[in-house]
Amino acid sequence: MVSLPNSKQALVIVAIAIVLFVLLVLPVLQKGPVSSETKALAAVEIRSYQGKPLSSITDFRENSILGPQHINESDYRLTVTGLTTSTKVSTYREVLDNHQHYSKVVTLHCVEGWDATIFWEGVLVRDLINDAGADPRANTVVLTAHDGYTTSFPLSYFMDNDIIMAYRMNNVTMPAERGYPFELVAEDKWGYKWIKWVEKIELTDDPSYRGYWEQRGYSNTGNLNSSYF
Repeated sequence: MVSLPNSKQALVIVAIAIVLFVLLVLPVLQKGPVSSETKALAAVEIRSYQGKPLSSITDFRENSILGPQHINESDYRLTVTGLTTSTKVSTYREVLDNHQHYSKVVTLHCVEGWDATIFWEGVLVRDLINDAGADPRANTVVLTAHDGYTTSFPLSYFMDNDIIMAYRMNNVTMPAERGYPFELVAEDKWGYKWIKWVEKIELTDDPSYRGYWEQRGYSNTGNLNSSYF
């Protein structure tokens, strides 16, 4: 074995160190420190919940009166008015940020013969009404959509039940086709009572009010356990 002079050995060691630094250490330094902050990725639709299968958010037929409504979040306002202590006008973010969120699996049954079981997330209509304060004379709630569609319910339906106005379905923000910003999850009611693109909640003392389909012969109660005519 031939020994290298000490100076040459030192040069070889330095050269190897430089190569290792360039190959192993420098790339790490160039990336900078790893952030501990959690970065949100795009939401992915879930297709099961607690072991039970869910329908897809695309498993719906388009049957709105004027087609899907496309609403900008910055332009949206929800108004709670009528027989109330005060009229409440809220932005999309105010509705979500100022109220407790709830979630549940509910099946929509359409009079056309199809259904869809979805994991819904939203806020309670009861909380929205309580914010405005229900006048003792009020007994009916009329909901109005961006496209002019309306439907009504007894006030007790919202006050006695946990009925949500949904903004998410199957873990993703509700698409325009389904009613963004908000769709009413009208449990135990036929699909025509599940009003989409909700913009106004009005309290009245007129239980005879008839909405869009109700004026055309559909049941005003819309109860699933009864005929829709």
